[in-house]
Amino acid sequence: MSAAALPAGLLEAAGAPYRLVSRFAYYFARGKLAGDPAYRAILERGLLQGRRRVLDLGCGLGLLAAVLHAAELCSQRGWWPASWPSPPRGVSIRGIEMKPRTAERARRALGAWAQITQGDIRVAELGAADAVVILDVLHYIDAPAQRALLNRVHDTLTPAGLLLLRVGDAAGGLRFRLGQIWDKTVMLARGGGCALHCRSLEQWCLLLHECGFDTQVISMSDGTPFANVLLCARPR
Repeated sequence: MSAAALPAGLLEAAGAPYRLVSRFAYYFARGKLAGDPAYRAILERGLLQGRRRVLDLGCGLGLLAAVLHAAELCSQRGWWPASWPSPPRGVSIRGIEMKPRTAERARRALGAWAQITQGDIRVAELGAADAVVILDVLHYIDAPAQRALLNRVHDTLTPAGLLLLRVGDAAGGLRFRLGQIWDKTVMLARGGGCALHCRSLEQWCLLLHECGFDTQVISMSDGTPFANVLLCARPR
């Protein structure tokens, strides 16, 4: 198992709800959760501990909600890694997803565990949150919309809130170009396409600073061929 992968029991518990949706949804969820280091990092580093209201923007199938629910179940059953901090408990998670079919699949899988809304994160009502998570989404919207959304996220968060933003580093050379090829391939497979609006890590950090955040950088390339980083941004 990759060092970036979730432990086997947690992976099984997080993927299980998608069996009720379709074989495609189940195997997609399992594959994503098995190979994506972000979910492990969030739990292993305790990034969402004490965050009761979590907002997942561009939530897709709701994998973050599935992982958080599975983490609580695994902890109760004694399957939790002893070296990890306790998982978030009693989390209320909301997700906003652009694609109606994907949002519906997320609702079918997650039921009452999460509130999934179909909408455009550029204009959707965000409400209040203790943490906002945006994984691999922001480069799909143009530069002015990126800034406008981050300003809105700043206003959405409590003073002690946290933004977890995963992006590609456009200064990442071949790794970054491989990420772009992957993004464009996925978009074509889904029958569409759009321009990508990418920035270097330095430019992402500058944008966050201009939107009122102080930022810590965590590499997300472990176990992947991509130049990804997780930006942990806190309102100033």
